[in-house]
Amino acid sequence: MTNIKKIGLFLLSILLTCGTLKADEGMWMLPLIQKLNIKTMSDMGFKLSAKDIYDINNSSLKDAVLQFGGGCTAEIISQDGLVLTNHHCGYGSIQKLSSVDHNYLLNGFWAKNHEEEIPAPGLTVTFLDRFEDVTREVTEALASATDPTSKEDALKKVSDQLANQAIGSNKYLKGRVVSFYGNNQYYLVISKTYNDIRFVGAPPSSIGKFGADTDNWMWPRHTGDFSMFRIYADKDNNPAEYSKDNVSYKPKKFLTISLKGVNQNDPAMIMGYPGRTNRFMTSYEVKETSEITNAITILVRGIRQNILMTDMVADPKIRLMYASKYAGSSNSWKKSIGMNETFAKLKVYDRRVAEEKAFSEWVAADPKRIEKYGNALSDVKSAIEGRAKLQFTLKYYMEALNSIELTSAAVRFAPKTEDSQSEGKGGRPNIVMSPSDFYKDYNVATDLKVAKAMLKLFKEKVTQADLPDFYKTIDTDYQGNIDAYVDAMFNQSVFVSEEKMKEALAGDKTAIANDPAYVAGKNIADAISKYNHEIEQYRSLYAKGQKQYIAGTLDMNAGKAMYPDANFTMRLTYGKVLNYSPKNAVIYDYVSTLDGVMEKEDPNNWEFVVPAKLKELYNSKDFGQYALKDGRMPVDFLTNNDITGGNSGSPVLNKNGELIGTAFDGNWESMSGDIIFEPSLQRCINLDIRYTLFIMDKFGGAGYLLNEMNISK
Repeated sequence: MTNIKKIGLFLLSILLTCGTLKADEGMWMLPLIQKLNIKTMSDMGFKLSAKDIYDINNSSLKDAVLQFGGGCTAEIISQDGLVLTNHHCGYGSIQKLSSVDHNYLLNGFWAKNHEEEIPAPGLTVTFLDRFEDVTREVTEALASATDPTSKEDALKKVSDQLANQAIGSNKYLKGRVVSFYGNNQYYLVISKTYNDIRFVGAPPSSIGKFGADTDNWMWPRHTGDFSMFRIYADKDNNPAEYSKDNVSYKPKKFLTISLKGVNQNDPAMIMGYPGRTNRFMTSYEVKETSEITNAITILVRGIRQNILMTDMVADPKIRLMYASKYAGSSNSWKKSIGMNETFAKLKVYDRRVAEEKAFSEWVAADPKRIEKYGNALSDVKSAIEGRAKLQFTLKYYMEALNSIELTSAAVRFAPKTEDSQSEGKGGRPNIVMSPSDFYKDYNVATDLKVAKAMLKLFKEKVTQADLPDFYKTIDTDYQGNIDAYVDAMFNQSVFVSEEKMKEALAGDKTAIANDPAYVAGKNIADAISKYNHEIEQYRSLYAKGQKQYIAGTLDMNAGKAMYPDANFTMRLTYGKVLNYSPKNAVIYDYVSTLDGVMEKEDPNNWEFVVPAKLKELYNSKDFGQYALKDGRMPVDFLTNNDITGGNSGSPVLNKNGELIGTAFDGNWESMSGDIIFEPSLQRCINLDIRYTLFIMDKFGGAGYLLNEMNISK
């Protein structure tokens, strides 16, 4: 029997039994639901078959779930391609479409008909067509590769071959090979992307972002985190560039909406695109994540965000410019804080050490295991410890210096020379962005403050030998005065405005090479490229150790169903509506109501402003068909589903596969959830679909949209 066949049978033997793993834990692969999950789901009360969820020959729930914008999830809720996702998922697109005079973020927006729907350039949605197991083909192709570069080349070659074979002449489909279980298994993922997406509506930020940073990652929550878009297609229902002749997309499947509500212990499942988890993370990586990645993120972003927020509060124009940038930054910042807190509280490092001790003892008990897995942990340890200083320095470059918009823009928009094609590898300069898009949301005075703070912090935290070359200019020409250097750079650079840049580029382009912002930006980009390259020497060792450790862990746990880490492929998680106890003598209810919004109201704090019309509806109890039986208006609810970033906007479905809400957050007490799932603490925070429809209908005056939905009462 070949090694490839042994690997396949070994993994299959692990995956075919469901063992004792708790049903509420796991981001399960759709092609394996019949083998791994459907019996447990049925025992929990779900009325669906595996084919109701995932079927490649007939319509199924997976056809109503899509990847939204590359970083979120959404679902189709009507026969005319109406899409529901989170407000924070649509945030960037809504911000781009807004202006001071038409501020859709601040004031909300609802199109009254198809003609009023606003095209959202750059926004895409992607449908899953199917998964295909290609472990044998990929493993064979990689067998002769001896280094990371040759492996990348071999993987790209076999991926292209497999995709072309699977897609054939269908120009609308795309395929990519994705690894699972630490490169122990591979699947070809076939998908279809639509790019004529139009903005239909969203509540004002006072509803869609109620609680903002203070309530982020917290329960109880009272946020109406939703927005709506529509997919348009050509006359044959295929993807097409924007055209006034395009028509609303006709889906294979759209979700039925349930107004029946939720109760404690009701079955609940979520389908979506979770981004990244590291449930096989070793103690060495936990330490690196806590002491380097999270610690630097917390410090640097905290300083920068304070600067941004001060200017945003002072000027509505700047607030709109930086709304999306700030939101994206602060979300990761607060998550890093919470993760480090829960690492300590839940003793994650110590638990990983104990698991590794048990693994090492299991390996040592069998010579064959020693041969296969004996070096796994030592390889991971050597790689993590070997790259520590490089990771520290690179993280400061990425978080601090790479956050200065002027220097990044200079490298991004300057004419490319032969030796600058690789500038910014691993950094922001290679991001595709037009000058008009950049300068629309750029404020010179704000960036100047950020630059001064970041350059000072970087010099304080990074060794002299690791400073970019322009610090020598600061020392020699400005006597070490960083403020004076930054002032001069901003005064002299042509990249402070689109007009100055275009004028300079129309003249002697070689002069750009001496522009102070370009010089500094190139120093930063070159340094990022250098440190990325130096870290590469540890990548192969780490990958080998990680692959062996995960394979060994699966082997050691044979007889238990083991799900792979999240990797932006569609997954299923199932569990139930459930409250929790965050600490002794405290129990959090599973549902929040509009009463809580009014209790939190603070007219002097932008995070907790309540719109006048919402207060009117509350005072008159005009909740219509969306109220609870006791007359209160539900807002959010909890489930114990296993989710992470990327699941934002995912549909929460009841036992019949009907839409009862949208996932939008996790809770503070389980911020280490990407590493270790905590059954008693980990909760998914969801927006109740009844609050979504109430805000759309009663508050937004867009009740006409109900006519295209299938609503179950």
